[in-house]
Amino acid sequence: MIFPLTAAALQIVVNGVPVRSYRRPYIDRGRVMASVDPFLTMLSASVEMQNGGVLVRRGDRFAQAQLYDGYVAIAPVLRSLGAQVAYDAAARRLVVTMRPLPLATATPFNAAVPQAPPLAVFTPVPSPTEKPVVAAKPLPRRTPLPVISATPKPRVRRLR
Repeated sequence: MIFPLTAAALQIVVNGVPVRSYRRPYIDRGRVMASVDPFLTMLSASVEMQNGGVLVRRGDRFAQAQLYDGYVAIAPVLRSLGAQVAYDAAARRLVVTMRPLPLATATPFNAAVPQAPPLAVFTPVPSPTEKPVVAAKPLPRRTPLPVISATPKPRVRRLR
């Protein structure tokens, strides 16, 4: 064989669905390194960049990690957010199982809580346009129109 076979690309699967990205994940010193977008942004509520690191929040949990050229060791971050992470070395696949967040309902209205006053909204009053007054008979068009013949001009053929 002239060219050696390259290793299959590393794949991250979240709840049975493979996640695709232009920046592929890779393995560095036994850790799966993945880009922040889309791998962390789709699994968390907020992602903040802070001093060369990243702060990820989901529900009442958060995780901090160091950034390396836009990549982060993804498994420890996901585990601290409550996900189950398993790596299948034979298939080169990181399988992530994450439960959905519980549904949070809005608090009921409490009239005793002070409310913000409504803001004034400026809406201009439309001014009526004047109607045109027709005082005389309309004048004909002054632009000359080209005369177009209904029948085309015959072509004359000469024989040689």
